[in-house]
Amino acid sequence: MDEPIERCSFDANGLIQRLDMTVAGDVKAIEPVVSQIMSIVGQMQCAAGKEFAIETAIREALANAIRHGCKGDRSRSVRISVSCNPSEGMIIVIRDPGEGFDPTKVPSPLVGDRLYAEHGRGIFLINKLMDEVRFRAGGTEIWMRKA
Repeated sequence: MDEPIERCSFDANGLIQRLDMTVAGDVKAIEPVVSQIMSIVGQMQCAAGKEFAIETAIREALANAIRHGCKGDRSRSVRISVSCNPSEGMIIVIRDPGEGFDPTKVPSPLVGDRLYAEHGRGIFLINKLMDEVRFRAGGTEIWMRKA
């Protein structure tokens, strides 16, 4: 059973949800979905000037959800929700149907041979780019906030 979803530091009364969608577990879906989300981000003006960080974090989280959570299976899907609180910023939630993972066990991409690896930097980048990152539901859900 999923643990109760604790809200990030947002006032729920001031939250404006602008996008709640399901995406097929196909890497080809990433680019059009990210473009659609970034169009909405621009309209929301919730994190103006921070679009690059938001776009990169969404792209990485969505790629992880599709590659690892859906295992590239188009019959599985990822859910993404984008909301805004004008005084506190944006919150993005991405949930996949996978088995999850323990984020504390993800090795640093800055150590040893991992420094030259082609993959394995997504979680690191997300944590550096966003103001708040939380993993829920055994690692199948990521909450990201950008003020």
